[in-house]
Amino acid sequence: MPELPEVEVTRQGISPYLVDQEVIGLVVRNASLRWPVPQIAQQIVGQVIRNVRRRAKYLLIDTDAGTTIVHLGMSGSLRIVPKSTPVEKHDHIDLELASGKILRFNDPRRFGAWLWCELPEEAHPLLSKLGPEPLKDDFTPKYLFESLKNKKKAIKLCLMDNHIVVGVGNIYANEALFAAGIHPQTEAGRLDIERLTILVTEVKQILASAIKQGGTTLKDFTNADGKPGYFAQKLHVYGRGGKTCTQCGNLLSEIKLGQRATVFCGICQQR
Repeated sequence: MPELPEVEVTRQGISPYLVDQEVIGLVVRNASLRWPVPQIAQQIVGQVIRNVRRRAKYLLIDTDAGTTIVHLGMSGSLRIVPKSTPVEKHDHIDLELASGKILRFNDPRRFGAWLWCELPEEAHPLLSKLGPEPLKDDFTPKYLFESLKNKKKAIKLCLMDNHIVVGVGNIYANEALFAAGIHPQTEAGRLDIERLTILVTEVKQILASAIKQGGTTLKDFTNADGKPGYFAQKLHVYGRGGKTCTQCGNLLSEIKLGQRATVFCGICQQR
């Protein structure tokens, strides 16, 4: 599943082609995504795109009339292609631009979304209760300490809770906890401010590094220019259960936590 770095890389890739462009058409070949594409989404036609932003894993395409909210789901991707580009299987939506380019949404599993919001986007039900962005200044050790007080839930599950902080998905939660030396099953409320300071620092550094390197190479993901990301070459624990720890040589353990694969080193991340 594309995580925050992959979505941010996609935003960076498509923005230069969209901003200040007039939308001349919206072609919906298959409206049956995670939520049906609403007819009201056609209101973007005739509008000029003012900005392309990201909130958590949602992409926000702003116009004066409203905002298109796009989610890539598990297998979705966005491409900028010439208007003459043949339509392929799973090319469900085209956003046609006055430049002759098309923003094409492809989603084999159809767990993605293409929605329309006329309200301030922070009032939309999908966005209104989201926590802070991990790379912004309001995601601090103090904030995290206050948010985790008295929580008995495992720290990894809290780190992946979008009400606490957005966009730290399974890959980067595994990696950040390893880098911080914190066992993923540790009760979140038992972590002191010193440990959380390290964790917040590692979350920020790992996500920033992944974005810089183009996002992680995943089976269903390539970024907007068709080139895969390269951060997967630097993963220390995710997907490496049973292999040797890059720090101590111990065999990495793998368990299910919240139905997600969780890999850690029992020596470097003692509970």
